[in-house]
Amino acid sequence: MSTSGGRSAQLKHTGLRPGWTTGACATAATTAAYTALLTGDFPDPVTITLPKGQTPSFALAREERADAHAMAAVVKDAGDDPDVTHGALIRSTVRLLPPGSGVVFRAGPGVGTVTRPGLPLAVGEPAINPVPRQMIRDHVARVAAEHGGTGDVEVTVSIDDGEEIARSTWNPRLGILGGLSVLGTTGVVVPYSCSAWIDSIRRGVDVARAAGRTHVAGCTGSTSEKTVLSLYDLPEDALLDMGDFAGAVLKYIRRHPVDRLTICGGFAKLSKLAAGHLDLHSARSQVDKGFLAELARSAGASEELAAEVATANTGLAALQLCAARGIPLGDRVAERARDEALSVLRGAPVMVDTVCIDRAGTVVGRSTPR
Repeated sequence: MSTSGGRSAQLKHTGLRPGWTTGACATAATTAAYTALLTGDFPDPVTITLPKGQTPSFALAREERADAHAMAAVVKDAGDDPDVTHGALIRSTVRLLPPGSGVVFRAGPGVGTVTRPGLPLAVGEPAINPVPRQMIRDHVARVAAEHGGTGDVEVTVSIDDGEEIARSTWNPRLGILGGLSVLGTTGVVVPYSCSAWIDSIRRGVDVARAAGRTHVAGCTGSTSEKTVLSLYDLPEDALLDMGDFAGAVLKYIRRHPVDRLTICGGFAKLSKLAAGHLDLHSARSQVDKGFLAELARSAGASEELAAEVATANTGLAALQLCAARGIPLGDRVAERARDEALSVLRGAPVMVDTVCIDRAGTVVGRSTPR
């Protein structure tokens, strides 16, 4: 057995090939297009730097240059993940703007527009999430510094057939209309074969126990992993990348206990665990706003507020409604998620606590250990 553990060791154990997010692809296409606009030449392949320091290169599938704009496109490779956007053509068209304009984002064909509150973007904004936006801004600034540009550009991201592909996602129900979202917090698509990933979770628990770890943390992704590291002094081999498989972590630790388990994840995912779901994937479980309304009532919400929560667009919107009125919905979700975890553990000698975070990694709910 390997003596290393943690997120990277789990991925290696699965034998699955990672891929690149739509955000990484859009960043690569933007970098190539802006470089061509300033120099006349498209870098091919184009290399970018991801938030964790990886430097992947992307071959260009399309390129076009005129006096006022340049367009570059790359094909998304999702690796071995069954991602609906695998093989999609991600385009970025860059136009120069007057000095002081900054980077302005537009939704081209196949990229959605936000039409309802409760998402990490304002209503009316193109569905290009905060981390991809920052990645694009950083690379625009880098290209500008290297080639004498001002960094003031309009970036229009398009995805061929994106509106059709989006019908098989949750975007229409969330009020993201006209196409897909440009997503990704690390730039890397972590492939999830259920059987392979659950096996990797088990190996992660084995490694932690063999190393004498008495406190492990099940994290839904890289942001929750960072939050756990900021809260607890845990080594890498005590971190379990549980993804959506909360049940796999709990059932294996029930048979192979450790003294303490922390579960950390986004508010929406932990609200699913709180409601009794052990598979937190969006295709297999949904946020129950009626359940959140019940929790809000138990935390002191009025009937009027509970009704607003029950009809909120997203879990995040429900959380924001309660936070604005001083109702600790995040703590209630964390407490119920902890209690559900304990019920799955069936009396195993494991102390559990849970941490709910928002998309930025800010703690929005926390339970005491029990």
